[in-house]
Amino acid sequence: MAELASVTDADFGAEVLQAEGPVLVDFWAEWCGPCRLMAPVLEKLAAGLQGQLKIVKLDVQANPETPVTLGVMNLPTLILFRGGTELKRFGGAMPAKKLAQQLQEVLGK
Repeated sequence: MAELASVTDADFGAEVLQAEGPVLVDFWAEWCGPCRLMAPVLEKLAAGLQGQLKIVKLDVQANPETPVTLGVMNLPTLILFRGGTELKRFGGAMPAKKLAQQLQEVLGK
């Protein structure tokens, strides 16, 4: 499994909005049970989609500005960006296969 990189309020623009390709951001918190369930799913997905999709995580407790700016109300929330634009938003925990299928539909692969 791939270790996911973390982003912060300070580097969100450079790491996500200005990234070359698509980026999936996992908005999570340590106390969130469903977030902990999604962690291995996202790590597995990151390994399988390496080179096609960058997956990063943002701890909403340590970095409250970005979630507020983007209107993240529930955890976990996953937002797919490309070229600085939000393409799709996913809420709640879901199986890897379902998430991969939905991502492929959006990314056209």
